[in-house]
Amino acid sequence: MNLRYLVSLILFLTSSQIFSQETFTLNGVVTDVSSNETLIGVNLIVPSASTGVVTNDYGYYSIKLPQGEYEIEISYLGYKSVRQTIVLNSDKQLDFQLQESSESLDEILITSDVEGLNIRKPEMSVNKLSINTIQKLPVVFGEVDVVKSLLLLPGVSNAGEGSSGFNVRGGAVDQNLILLDEATIYNSSHLFGFFSVFNPDAIKDLKLYKGGIPSKYGGRVSSVLDIYQRDGNSKEFKMQGGIGAISSRLLAEGPIVKDKGSFLVAGRSSYAHLFLKLTDNENSAYFYDLNTKLTYNIDQRNKLLVSGYFGRDVFNISQNFENTYGNAVVNLRWNHIFSDNIFTNLSVIYSDYYYGLNLNFVGFNWDSGISNLNVKYDFNHYINDDLQLKYGVQNTYYKFNPGEIEPIDDESGINYFKLIDKYAFENAFYISAEHKFSDKFSAEYGVRLSNFFRLGQDEVNIYENNNPVEYDAERDIYREAEILDTEEVSRGEIMKSYNNFEPRLALAYTLNEKQSIKASYNRMAQYLHLISNTSSPTPLDVWAPSGSYIKPQILDQYALGYFRNFNENDYSLEIEGFFKQIDNRLDYIDGANLIANNAIERVVLSGEARAYGLELLLRKNKGKLTGWMGYTLSRSEQRTPGRTELEPGINNGNWYRTNYDKTHDLSITGSYEINTKWQLNANFIFQTGLATTFPNAQYEYEGITIPVYGERNGDRLPSYHRLDISATLNPGAGKNKKFESSWNFGIYNLYNRQNAYSISFRENADTGMNEAVRLSLFGIIPSVTYNFKF
Repeated sequence: MNLRYLVSLILFLTSSQIFSQETFTLNGVVTDVSSNETLIGVNLIVPSASTGVVTNDYGYYSIKLPQGEYEIEISYLGYKSVRQTIVLNSDKQLDFQLQESSESLDEILITSDVEGLNIRKPEMSVNKLSINTIQKLPVVFGEVDVVKSLLLLPGVSNAGEGSSGFNVRGGAVDQNLILLDEATIYNSSHLFGFFSVFNPDAIKDLKLYKGGIPSKYGGRVSSVLDIYQRDGNSKEFKMQGGIGAISSRLLAEGPIVKDKGSFLVAGRSSYAHLFLKLTDNENSAYFYDLNTKLTYNIDQRNKLLVSGYFGRDVFNISQNFENTYGNAVVNLRWNHIFSDNIFTNLSVIYSDYYYGLNLNFVGFNWDSGISNLNVKYDFNHYINDDLQLKYGVQNTYYKFNPGEIEPIDDESGINYFKLIDKYAFENAFYISAEHKFSDKFSAEYGVRLSNFFRLGQDEVNIYENNNPVEYDAERDIYREAEILDTEEVSRGEIMKSYNNFEPRLALAYTLNEKQSIKASYNRMAQYLHLISNTSSPTPLDVWAPSGSYIKPQILDQYALGYFRNFNENDYSLEIEGFFKQIDNRLDYIDGANLIANNAIERVVLSGEARAYGLELLLRKNKGKLTGWMGYTLSRSEQRTPGRTELEPGINNGNWYRTNYDKTHDLSITGSYEINTKWQLNANFIFQTGLATTFPNAQYEYEGITIPVYGERNGDRLPSYHRLDISATLNPGAGKNKKFESSWNFGIYNLYNRQNAYSISFRENADTGMNEAVRLSLFGIIPSVTYNFKF
């Protein structure tokens, strides 16, 4: 199916609806009445016409209706619903403003498919957590954490306590596309994984796509975490923040021009290292970050937005070792309404991830990183109330800095050394249609056409038979092939190119008003690879582009689900099964050296991965007691067979469990409102232990005991479980005060479970017997956090 055929099919399917009767357009923007903040995912329902629309990522909506009088219902999580009667006899622009609801008993804590369980929409495998919910969840050290909150959802896990990143449906951490105001975040963690880089005070909307991923997203094969920052208050100056055990935060917002422009600045910093300075401990570890945003409405059809993020982590050991790393992004956006039916967004985005080491004791500095410049143009085209088109183009230029060593001074014994920079260009065109065929059947279908160009570089290695990895049959090992020669390729030349056709399809069939069945299929391509031999990414990990020796990862994912609401939406149930197959997944030869490797293709082999499972999410949405239970039964596997019949491949070419495979993953989250001042919260988590490889034998060689290991990941750590509780006190609740404050008291790991982060083996000095030693990171941890707003 080519692009012309797809567009023709869409127009054919809708031509009778477009021209069957005269219609008029109702469009506008939905905002918060107190701040003019645009609201994402607001439901605008027209009951008499059995139709509705949802506001887009910039609060804009558009709907076509026949001439007549209609009652419009506007509803949004945490806001008072509005009903308004309109007479539509011509195209009309109508903006709505919603007021926050003071009633919290009916608050929906977790929503899927934008708001509540939308039975009729084809969107599936999508979850959203409200920021209000995230701020109340019990977490380690009392530090509110967006990424750690996602781990309570079915299908989402990580590689253990203190691990950075997250895994979705058995995928690796580098297979998640993380966007902050449309800019790519390459490392989502502070302090090596203990906290995430997202300041909850600055976040407006958060959505995680686990499957059924729309065609506007690409470049990763596991999930998309799409986060939007708040615009800022254009009516009056406001401040808010919090003081915790590890870090504090402060946010300021206000008008640039009242009701037209606004600013937002939010800062956050940890300060635990300051207490170390009061002792003889010369070590320190801390982070800081800054969120900014400027918004200006030029007129009713044009809006400018500039947003940015800058964050850094610093880890210092006795002034001899200093590690600095972090993200920096800037995004300039222009929203333009071409007509009542067409909304557009043009973005110019710069993203950078930097990693640096200062090793004074050996006399050199190490710098590495990845940066990209992205220009994208997106269109929302509202054809009629049954059809909406989304299409656009995206172009991204990458620069990869694998590493650079520079001596500190002339007395350093280290010579300057630079790993070869790499360059690439990725572009894509996408089109998708959200189509309501009847009251019972709807679909979202589309395609993404992507291509990737690996550009020239200073040195390109040449190998015998074009094979960078050799198999030594005598020793039964893989080893790095000899580099025969190198050649220089101009950066303007294309060394290797890839083109991929990525169809997307999501279907929904409504059985009745309370239940439906949904299905989806995704094909996605990933051209970037995180080079890491750990289950959890570290700042030293390096991103590498696809090229002559490393192919892009290709995903095919299928999902089928049953969705139901109970008792007027008081309860809801989601059950989804999924299967995903990934080709060209990288694996590493035994003994692979990944640090400062100028020819990473010499230690990797191309394999495949697969994951399959069943997810269940049961929610209680209303009343004094609210919460959810999520359960995942799944398997995540990988294999790398031999390239010929004479080669064994990795692990003898057999399937083996990935480092993040967890058979059972159960999470229960509850919130109970005692009264307007006190609220109790609790989480319970149980997970199968992570896959690992233990030695199953040993032998002595010249007095040295050498362990013998079995198949990869053939063993497991003990099961993981813990209980967290917290209580939130709002002393001024119910009072109309300009200054608001709250206290959050929490206990992480209430019964002090010593969960295994890893298990090592050693010889007992007294008995001479081998013994296993468990390493645990966290026991019971109490916390208190003070939050304020004025």
